[in-house]
Amino acid sequence: MTPEKRKLMVVGAAVAAALTLPGCAPAGYSTSGNGGAVEPAANAVDTTPEPTGEPTAEPTGEPTADPTSTGKAAGKLSEDDVTSELTGTTVKRMGKVVVDQEGWVLYRFDDDKNKPKAVTNCKGDCEKVWPAALTNDGKPELKGVDPKLVGTVTRPDGSKQLTIDGWALYRYIGDKKAGQWKGQNVGGKWFVVEPTGKKNLTCLPPVSKPVAPPAADSGEGEAEDGGAGSSDYSY
Repeated sequence: MTPEKRKLMVVGAAVAAALTLPGCAPAGYSTSGNGGAVEPAANAVDTTPEPTGEPTAEPTGEPTADPTSTGKAAGKLSEDDVTSELTGTTVKRMGKVVVDQEGWVLYRFDDDKNKPKAVTNCKGDCEKVWPAALTNDGKPELKGVDPKLVGTVTRPDGSKQLTIDGWALYRYIGDKKAGQWKGQNVGGKWFVVEPTGKKNLTCLPPVSKPVAPPAADSGEGEAEDGGAGSSDYSY
């Protein structure tokens, strides 16, 4: 074998190895069931327009209550059900994020809408896996988040959900401790939200499945991580 041919084979092998490296992922993240594939560059483009600095108009009128919704019924929520703080901060490898009063990283959902008005489309099993950041008065304590960008959207059950630049905010029950962001790129639709409301694409793991909804008689901690054997959830 000529030296030139041997050199070409070595270079080719190195390129192939680079292409099979797993994508950026949080600590403890597993690519099981996803083939370890790195998302194509096209998925790393955020088409969300820059925030205008004006608060998103809250929908007028109350929607009819959805009997299938698992959210809290309209009325004053307990302190345990309310997201009382929104803090813009940074976490390792991901960078800019928004966390609640307990340090849980918050997310936004591509199936929602923020213009011309905020719309939330996560309900049923979806909201069991992605609990909404609920509020009584729409006035959480803010740190590192522009008050002009914070608003609310009325959920199908009549409860109020916090928004940033019109994007509804959620927590992910697959995160097992504050500061984790295992919900990043779940289903190719869920992303860590930045203090501006944009989705953070600094670190983009391969698309993964969400954890299963918790059983009716169990807490959130009973949910299992998604994997090759999980159902093909649409949320």
